[in-house]
Amino acid sequence: MTEEDEAFNDIERMSNIRKESVKMTMLKPKTAEEFYDELRNRVLDEVVQEVLKMKAFGQDTLSSLAIYIKEMKK
Repeated sequence: MTEEDEAFNDIERMSNIRKESVKMTMLKPKTAEEFYDELRNRVLDEVVQEVLKMKAFGQDTLSSLAIYIKEMKK
């Protein structure tokens, strides 16, 4: 088996793993709590990105605030 064949097989194997992961995710519906926790975490990530863009405070203050907000994630 050539190096190219091995690389192709690795790619195919990873693709199959991803397909299985997607199938499992789609088969198990999320609970309301899981849904809202994910939504909350995404919103907090967006808030952190916006806080880090602020110019009104020093970088240390912004970094501290970003860390505080990230710790609010569930």
